[in-house]
Formats: sequence, C-alpha cells, structure tokens
Amino acid sequence: MTPELAAYIGLFTASFLAATILPGSSELALAGLAAAYPQSVLLLFAVATAGNTLGAVANWILGRSLMRFAGSRWFPATAQRIEQASGYFQRFGSWPLLFSWLPVIGDPMTVAAGALHIRLLIFVPLVLIGKAARYGAVIAGVDAFRQFA
Repeated sequence: MTPELAAYIGLFTASFLAATILPGSSELALAGLAAAYPQSVLLLFAVATAGNTLGAVANWILGRSLMRFAGSRWFPATAQRIEQASGYFQRFGSWPLLFSWLPVIGDPMTVAAGALHIRLLIFVPLVLIGKAARYGAVIAGVDAFRQFA
C-alpha cells in the first residue's frame, strides 16, 4: 500500500468516525493532508466529504433502529427529548440538517433525523451540502495559509 493510499483510507476513516456519535475530529487530518498533497486537494475533499456523510448516514440508521427501544430504562433519550426533537423538525423542516457538521449538536441531530423517519432522499443531500461546505472552508484555510506562509 502506498503512503498516499494509506492517507486516503485514514482520512476516510477519520471522517466517517467523526460523523458518528463517537468523539473525534477530521478537520486536522484533512488540513494536514491538504498541506502535504496540494496536488490532490480535490480528491482529499471528496474522500473527507464522502466519509463524513456516510458516517452521518450510520447515525441515521442508528436512530431509526433505536426507536423501537424508546421507553426502556436504559434508552438515552427521554420521551420529552424525543418530543422536543420532533417539534424542532416539524417547525423548521429538514433544513437544519445543513448544520449537521456543527460540534455537539450535529451528531444527535442526525440520529434524531433517523429516529423521526426523515426520508433518506432528503437527509443525504442536506447533510452532504453542509459537510462539503465545512471541508471546503478547511481547504480554503489551508490554501490561504500556504499563500501567506
């Protein structure tokens, strides 16, 4: 395996895991690789965006699957929290998913979207746009730093 291929696999993995309910961040990995491989910045952008979007889809699946356990003592969300999330999506629609990249609220938002049966055909494009915008900003920051350094 070439070092560049290993870098892409590592970036995809970091991006995927960062989008799940597991703690993690992928921005530094993308920034470092964009600085190391400036000729491959578009591919790095695509890999990070795909990994992070698929990680959010994993959260959506998790949310969809976990709702059958709602009401159990061990279930992480109370009935009140579920009702609150439902009201939030009813009030604003699916548009807040554009902000699923935000720390702290983004991952629970994608789990809630699955739990509340937000259609995957709506979920994926909104999440993808938001995550792509975030990674585009990271790459633009690396490029700006490179020009001034």
